[in-house]
Amino acid sequence: MRARQPDRDGFAERGGVKVHYEVYGEINGDGGPTILLLPTWTIVHKRVWKMQIGYLARHFRVVVYDGPGNGRSDRPLSSDPYSQAAQVAYALAVLDATDTEKAVVVGLSRAANWALELAVEHADRVHGTVVIGPSIALPPHAARATNLDVAAPRPDLPPSAVPRLGRDPQRHWAKYNWEYWLTDWEDFAWFFLGQCFTEPYSTKAIEDGVGWALETNGAVLVAESRAPRPDQATIEDWCRRLESPLLAIHGTDDPIAPLARSERLVELTRGALAVVDGGGHIPLARDPVQVNGLIAEFAARFRPDPPRRTWTRWDRRRKRVLYLSSPIGLGHARRDLAIARELRERHPDVEIDWLTQHPVTRMLRDAGERVHPACAWLANESAHVESESGEHDLHCFQALRNMDEILVNNFMVFRDVVSEQRYDLVIGDEAWDVDHFLFENPELKRFAYAWLTDFVGFLPFADGGEREALVAADHNAEMIAQVARFPRLRDRAVFVGDPDDIVDERFGVDLPFIRDWTEANYAFSGYVTGFDPAAYADRAALRSELGYREDERVCVVTVGGSGVGGDLLRRVVDAFPAAARRVPGLRMVVVAGPRLDPGRFTVHDGLSIHGYLPQLPRHLAASDLAIVQGGLTTTMELTATRRPFIYVPLRHHFEQNFHVAHRLRRHGAGRRMDFDDLDPDRLAEVISAEIGREVDYRPVPADGATRAANLLAELL
Repeated sequence: MRARQPDRDGFAERGGVKVHYEVYGEINGDGGPTILLLPTWTIVHKRVWKMQIGYLARHFRVVVYDGPGNGRSDRPLSSDPYSQAAQVAYALAVLDATDTEKAVVVGLSRAANWALELAVEHADRVHGTVVIGPSIALPPHAARATNLDVAAPRPDLPPSAVPRLGRDPQRHWAKYNWEYWLTDWEDFAWFFLGQCFTEPYSTKAIEDGVGWALETNGAVLVAESRAPRPDQATIEDWCRRLESPLLAIHGTDDPIAPLARSERLVELTRGALAVVDGGGHIPLARDPVQVNGLIAEFAARFRPDPPRRTWTRWDRRRKRVLYLSSPIGLGHARRDLAIARELRERHPDVEIDWLTQHPVTRMLRDAGERVHPACAWLANESAHVESESGEHDLHCFQALRNMDEILVNNFMVFRDVVSEQRYDLVIGDEAWDVDHFLFENPELKRFAYAWLTDFVGFLPFADGGEREALVAADHNAEMIAQVARFPRLRDRAVFVGDPDDIVDERFGVDLPFIRDWTEANYAFSGYVTGFDPAAYADRAALRSELGYREDERVCVVTVGGSGVGGDLLRRVVDAFPAAARRVPGLRMVVVAGPRLDPGRFTVHDGLSIHGYLPQLPRHLAASDLAIVQGGLTTTMELTATRRPFIYVPLRHHFEQNFHVAHRLRRHGAGRRMDFDDLDPDRLAEVISAEIGREVDYRPVPADGATRAANLLAELL
């Protein structure tokens, strides 16, 4: 799922070739410029800008388009549509089609050629220019394998005239030739994109690039490579004639375009250079926070009216906390509210702002909390999770990886919030975006920072094979390296549980054991239920208060707030008639959650379906049986109130299948079932066996919120 959808899109045409464009935001009266994000080499399309669009479109109008040969644009197989003149004409056609009189032009790699010509020969259409890793005919040229000169594409030769390299496999830059593109395009894509990302832990960026490359083919690249390009004399002439501002962004470890080329470019243009030390060829993907900030700062100079800024003296500042609560399910919000209440006991004057998403915002408003208006800018994580799910199947690690542009967008919202308002403490309850990008940009930390989580370590499934094991270990290794390099970035890391709740697994081959590493880097609060189980000890009174009769056997079914549990609800509802025949007086209360329509489910006598129950923990505590997914919050609430329950982990959800299941085994709690076993008769049989059963769970301490608040209060 995208972080932001375009406000409109369409096609522009030049020479019979159509290119597809998208527009984010509309022209308004605030004087903010439009940013034109040019396409780059045909091997990728406009999604290469996915980490930029969400943030930039909140501050500017953004136009982006696919060049010919990829994305939703045409794929001609002659060279003329890929020439310098044609590429500049596409840019002008898109500006015209989008009613853009003038733009800040941003070009990556090869697009720097088109950006320079636009800025010089069509100066009335360009405010200023940003080039990233420019691949232009300025010395020095990239140093590659010596046989590249033999194998490289040449515009004066057809593919058949390229010398063959014999029977030995082609390696490294020898793959950069027409014949290889036509015979093993996918392998070339893996090679070339691997070269673009020299930064460690770049598996996702490389995978994205290869996926985009596979939307075109080698024949298109052969046609594109035969088109003439500006020579050194032309580039130098444009540089000397350039009158508008220019910013070059360049990684020091770029093997495609050497840094010295940008140094020469800014010397000729009297421009500015921003160096990404350790960056590769596409820093907009690997260091998006920095690149987004640089582009926005550059574009802001063309905004005539700068925004008002306020600075508050120290003696006028109240203690302020920004609380980030994960929107994936409502359990985090319940425990976070409990921690916030305890925190206020220790600091009565503290102001707490919440930055989160629906449906958590609804719960917080119902509780009288202050929800930050910037919540409206956040891209919806729950909707993304739903888009990644199948029939009771959610590969949550892959869903997290595929959420990268949403995480960048939401971190940039956070960055704006903490830049405009000073906070003494930021608390991130599994706020993966903020935690990751703060480690990548530690200079942005100007507050005490606490990180909360109830699991540590991404674990692969066996059916994911070697690739999934590699990628999960790579993700874990990056986290370990970040914490080792910046151990004080997290002023407090709190594990919501006890050491024995941690799985006895390694982060990956040759990586530490998860429990050992967590004990060395975290404090432990014990589990936070969000309520005092003692308050529900009188079940008879609780049942009477909630309207349950003494002769009823109450089964509560709930699947959380994300909307992924619709398939489980249908299976349980279908089993109700068979269960009711086995269990006299059975009453089933089904809670669909705020993101599922209760009207989608069949209603039976004795079965009620609700969209949202604000006192759900009380209903669970009053029940004779609960049927739930394998989420930690609900299962631990049932464990704390000593209620029998059936839990059905989502397939491929590593947290539910490994981390939660381990914790429940430790507590001797719940009966696990697999989704594939939920036929009506089998489920009815298990309901009959479990309902009202006496349980003997390990007790869940009731002081988790107090312990967590004590750890956090020290930071204020």
